[in-house]
Amino acid sequence: MAQPNANPHNVDYESLPLNAQGLPPSPQAPYYNPPQLGQHGSPSEVALTDPTVQTRFLGAARYDEPGGYSPRDSFASSHRTGSGNDLNSEYAGSAYALNPLSSRTNPPYRDYGNDGYESDHDQMNAEAARGGRRNYLAEKQSMYGPPKAKSSRKVIILAIIAAIILLALAVGIPLYFAVFKPKSKDAAPEGTVSPESKDVEDPIDVKPVSALVTGGDGSTVTLDDGSTMVYRNRFGGHWYYDENDPYNNGARAQAWTPALNETFNYGVDKMRGVNLGGWLNTEPFIVPALYEKYVNTSTVAVDEWTLSLAMRADTAGGGINQLEEHYKTFITERDFAEIADAGLNYVRIPIGYWAVEVKEGEPFFEKVSWTYFLKAIKWARKYGLRINLDLHAVPGSQNPWNHSGRRGQANFLNGPMGLANAQRTLDIIRVIAEFISQDQYKDVVTMFGIMNEPRGPDVGEEQLSRFYLESYNIIRRASGVGEGKGPIISFHDGFWPLDRWANFLPQADRIAMDAHKYLAFNDDQFDQPMSAFATAPCSAWGAEFNASMGTVGLTGAGEWSNAINDCGLYLNEVDEGARYEGRYRNNGRRVGSCETWTDWTRYSASMKNDIKQFAMASMDAFQNYFFWTWKIGNSSVSGRVQTPAWSYQLGLHNGWMPQDPREADGVCGNIAPWLPPLRPWQTGGAGAGQIPAAVTSSLAWPPPSIINAGAASLLPTYVPTGVIPTLTAPTPTGSSMTARPDPGNGWANPGDTAGYMTEAAGCSYLDPWVGPTGQIPVPLCTAAARRNVLPAPEPTHIL
Repeated sequence: MAQPNANPHNVDYESLPLNAQGLPPSPQAPYYNPPQLGQHGSPSEVALTDPTVQTRFLGAARYDEPGGYSPRDSFASSHRTGSGNDLNSEYAGSAYALNPLSSRTNPPYRDYGNDGYESDHDQMNAEAARGGRRNYLAEKQSMYGPPKAKSSRKVIILAIIAAIILLALAVGIPLYFAVFKPKSKDAAPEGTVSPESKDVEDPIDVKPVSALVTGGDGSTVTLDDGSTMVYRNRFGGHWYYDENDPYNNGARAQAWTPALNETFNYGVDKMRGVNLGGWLNTEPFIVPALYEKYVNTSTVAVDEWTLSLAMRADTAGGGINQLEEHYKTFITERDFAEIADAGLNYVRIPIGYWAVEVKEGEPFFEKVSWTYFLKAIKWARKYGLRINLDLHAVPGSQNPWNHSGRRGQANFLNGPMGLANAQRTLDIIRVIAEFISQDQYKDVVTMFGIMNEPRGPDVGEEQLSRFYLESYNIIRRASGVGEGKGPIISFHDGFWPLDRWANFLPQADRIAMDAHKYLAFNDDQFDQPMSAFATAPCSAWGAEFNASMGTVGLTGAGEWSNAINDCGLYLNEVDEGARYEGRYRNNGRRVGSCETWTDWTRYSASMKNDIKQFAMASMDAFQNYFFWTWKIGNSSVSGRVQTPAWSYQLGLHNGWMPQDPREADGVCGNIAPWLPPLRPWQTGGAGAGQIPAAVTSSLAWPPPSIINAGAASLLPTYVPTGVIPTLTAPTPTGSSMTARPDPGNGWANPGDTAGYMTEAAGCSYLDPWVGPTGQIPVPLCTAAARRNVLPAPEPTHIL
């Protein structure tokens, strides 16, 4: 196994516990609890208390030379899951009640039909019994029941009634079949290898009901582009879209998921989500065809920065507008409908800061991705999905990996432009928060991940904590405090153990912790088969997430995958091979051929089942999660997906992802479960936002110093005198509106009138991407300008 490296950029992390045979333990084995880090401890200070457990280390950010880069680290951790007991949750349903905690590993009984899903009859009658919903089969029997005997003395009355009934049937029967009657699932899309065929009911070809604005399984829905499709939803969900009432939140993803106009009971209702990675913030391994075009050009595309440069130079090939074609085609409305039909209720959507603005010299495609994020809001609203908006790339980059926009070094809270880049990032967060906090959008965009994967050792624990508090204040100024007022604020753990964040910002209003758990990027790759990892997530991660739910609040896995090694096209970098084959930096430590893992067309039934078991163990360990990622694009060379362990959609179509994510409930045996509810302030209730003054004072913004730069008072900083790049949405244009619905002006809090952070007259600035070795200009500012640039740190309060 990997050992500590003298390189200062290496970071160790909690072990994945292995038994004497070098295999992950079963979920029944005692948890391995790694030593906790002290408040001011560093990862390098962690020492194993059990000499039989070998520590594994982050695939660290190595710098072969100043300005060098590193592929993304590996992150793992420890422990497992619990279940809700609220009678209003999905767990009050009959299928869950038949699975007591003590029996869920036996395997449990589930109230499903022969095809692995709840049968139409059982599902609808169970819904009627527990939720007061209409029993559609009983309704149908009543509709077609034999007529009662007629009385000759009431012929006229009965004739009138008969006429009314005939009229009702003429309208009701098409509506019944178009909206309510459950249908069988669609076949797998063309070009995929389908799971074993099942006995399913043939769909009924029904003409769409005129002016239909909602529908269930089998209904016909008109898409944004004017085409139509048959909506499939095996789980009792329904779509809703009325062009004359475009902000209606009546859609429901599944019967067990609250509709958008209902309360999602966090901590009881589970976030079962998937990322839409590679769409509005590209990554080479997710959309390889975009990058393959430019691997042999003068500007080799290795991240979105260089991809944008290469595209701009390729005017004959479509220029930078090729990105918009990608936005149009990679994720479409049909994906949102399919995600709901997969039993998922949330999407995490990564965007780059260039959705808001760019500075001169930054080649990103400015603001265009925002127009497609607006489409995502519309589609999510239509199919009952909630959105976790993820700011995936910030000015200067928050880590050295390609998904931060530009690989190399982190310039956020690091180096001479680190504070200025953080100021600019706070303004971008502010602009986004003001938009999504508006009434028209707050029930759809319900979570805001303010920054993806800041690499803690590069930015500093104190500095990152201060940034998080300032971000919290900015967002709550935009939205207000209390249940339903603006988004949940999600903080990434910075690659530190979750217990390091215990009791962070006590009584903060609706904050959440986000941890990303991967096994793929270890320097020493696993040589065990997939079956060896069937329940590893239970013992590795479950208890850690349970503990954080109690000490911080809502905690989830914002990213995870089915990969146990780094096999896959461009998974590390465009110009790097796989550790598994000994081709990563030519380290020579070969384990085997990646073909076994990447050629999914040759997966055996047992291989698919092993992957599925790993996926379900991960789901149950995390409880609230977002798989990375929904879709992987085909290689333009091979014509197929070459990183199959990372595609939820591919696994769903080909049998290694659960058709119903609730199948995962109880896989880990519910060891050391966290029991709801969350504390009142964690859901916006009593006490929300009342962070102790001592905490806000100790974490006041800005930090007194910046890593690799020194005192903040001596660094280039911006002033709030610029024009705010407000985000807006187009006015809806329904065909029969009596009044145009208001899309909002992009600014939820009219009292927030400060300008946008920009350069101060009389001061000198470096390139935001200068790196940690850049030299601070001397003098930095004229004496008059300096007095107005950086105020002394003061406690900030929002109440």
